[in-house]
Amino acid sequence: MKLMNRFRTFMLGAATAALTAASATTASAVEIEYWQYFFEARVTAMDKLIENFQTANPDITVKMTHFPYDAYRTKVAAAIPAGQGPDVVQLFYGWLNDYVEAKLIQPLPADAFPPEKIEAEFFPMVKAMRMGDNYWALPTAVRSLALFYNQRMFEDAGIENPPANLDELVEMAKKLTQKDGAGNLTAVGLTTGMTAQDHHWIREVLVRQYGGEPYLNDYKTVNYNNEAGLKAFNFYNDLQAKHGVTKAAFMDEPQAAFKAGRAGMHIDGSFRIGALESVRGLKWGVAELPAGPDGTRSNYASYWVNAITSKAEGEKRDAAVKFMQYLTSDEAMQIWLETVGELPAKPSAAMTDKNVNDPVYGPFIKGLEYAKTTVFADESAQRQVMVDMMQRVELQGQSMEDSVSEAAAAEQKILDEYYNK
Repeated sequence: MKLMNRFRTFMLGAATAALTAASATTASAVEIEYWQYFFEARVTAMDKLIENFQTANPDITVKMTHFPYDAYRTKVAAAIPAGQGPDVVQLFYGWLNDYVEAKLIQPLPADAFPPEKIEAEFFPMVKAMRMGDNYWALPTAVRSLALFYNQRMFEDAGIENPPANLDELVEMAKKLTQKDGAGNLTAVGLTTGMTAQDHHWIREVLVRQYGGEPYLNDYKTVNYNNEAGLKAFNFYNDLQAKHGVTKAAFMDEPQAAFKAGRAGMHIDGSFRIGALESVRGLKWGVAELPAGPDGTRSNYASYWVNAITSKAEGEKRDAAVKFMQYLTSDEAMQIWLETVGELPAKPSAAMTDKNVNDPVYGPFIKGLEYAKTTVFADESAQRQVMVDMMQRVELQGQSMEDSVSEAAAAEQKILDEYYNK
């Protein structure tokens, strides 16, 4: 009987200890929230990263929430001031000023993210995330532009290689363009759309290829209202107005036309890779952007970043810092590349022989070597200036010279209002 009582006492004590340990583990576990907009490949990639992080950090749980792109910024802006929502949030680099001004995010701690270490390890474009002595956000991946081309349409048109320069781009686009008996476009040689990536292509690529510089004074002064700018905008406008190889509203969105096999060429970001790989029956390739008239190569690089929100405090902030450190590791960057198609934000992860020589990733990665990143004061408003400029020419018949002059004045007003605060 005494032996049995001792056994029961032992088992009760063991059970109590186990429950106490379990309770302690549960109590010490920290849950943080991560928010991003919905894009299937990005969600899949983040699922993998969260799984890896939680395996290495069993005391931290990361809950991911995503929203449709159109509602995303509104949701973030409403949640954080109310003490709700994400502890780590994803945002477009061009929104940084808005997020800092609204006090939605906090600076990254310098002990965990030393600025000198960031600037030694990341591509230079991430310097746009630094304000004074602090970095406020960092990317897992970066983007550049490249030319996607429909290999079947190229074969049917007798075109062996993608265009090396802008003249070849126009000539090939003419061969790829298809029309019905009434003269209506049934397939465009090249997609166009200012609300997609074309405003970036004009600013940072075409203007530079025609000998100009789109902005001066660290992107605080508009500088495309000149001969180089006019040449760039006229080249773009002539694709539709003179050469007839495209139409801005064709199938509503440029990527939709390419995915449907109704476009021979399409300029887009590396983030489009994941979506195109899932399109059954579409045979496509990737090439670097065509060089300018004198052989100048240029590209535009952008990125989405992760930041720690102002809501994250105490142990949640500490957990958010750890999660951010993993999201900016080489391992995380390679997983993001292979899942989404966006490029590692560090040369150490991006510029491997495997990645540079990859037929799909390679042209984008090479483009990073000569890419520029526009520093926006208000990305949405500055994009709209470009949209309005081209619509005045197309729909109202305004001269290109007058429309560019009006656009430059409107964009300079946006910059002055922001930087003179």
